[in-house]
Amino acid sequence: MKSLNNIHSQVPEHVAIIMDGNGRWAKEKGKIRTFGHKAGVKAVRAAVSYALKSKVKALTLFAFSSENWNRPVDEVGVLMELFKLVLGSEVKKLHKNNVKLRVIGDTSRFDSKLIKKVHDAEELTKNNTGLTLNIAANYGGRWDIVNAAKTLADKVKSGELTTAEITEELFTEQTCAADLPVVDLLIRTGGEQRISNFLLWQLAYAELYFSDIYWPDFNEQTFQDAVNDFNHRQRRFGKTGEQVS
Repeated sequence: MKSLNNIHSQVPEHVAIIMDGNGRWAKEKGKIRTFGHKAGVKAVRAAVSYALKSKVKALTLFAFSSENWNRPVDEVGVLMELFKLVLGSEVKKLHKNNVKLRVIGDTSRFDSKLIKKVHDAEELTKNNTGLTLNIAANYGGRWDIVNAAKTLADKVKSGELTTAEITEELFTEQTCAADLPVVDLLIRTGGEQRISNFLLWQLAYAELYFSDIYWPDFNEQTFQDAVNDFNHRQRRFGKTGEQVS
């Protein structure tokens, strides 16, 4: 393995991570699934630490999808309580490190205590200028796209906009990650190789990196391995290899 002291200069500006494998990690250790979710908090700290050290501009973590409500009620309850605990214990550290925290997704389904914690965390860190850390909670890529389409439709209906004026750039401005760089690198742990309704609009030209490592075992070296792989890719954006080289 390459040393973490030799971080490649070509760091992706925006990295998105699907944090998968908590339940299977716990099961292999003879524990209940929620044990894995709690263990995964350490991996979140490692991801944020690496992003800060390597000057990643934005890190988006898929914490809870809009489909995850279909999981067992007890597991969902633990995830919600864990979210509250993490917000309470980690926000001051993030603020101290100049991290701007945002929660993207439909937070209206959360209870009032969690909504308040989200609001307070975002308020505390809103003026920070370092890493932007996005936690995607009750988020779905299709939901994001539909919301953007509804916003534009309302503007057309009110006469503020014509359909001819709608562009990809204008559509992007209505999405959750509108003010961030496009996603350069998507990492998914846990061995699955799909994007699971995550940032569908924003992943159009992202490089995809799939790891068999379960999320609780993710660390700074794992992140470095993904970035090393990213830097061996030729990103053509529709051009030929000869054009970009």
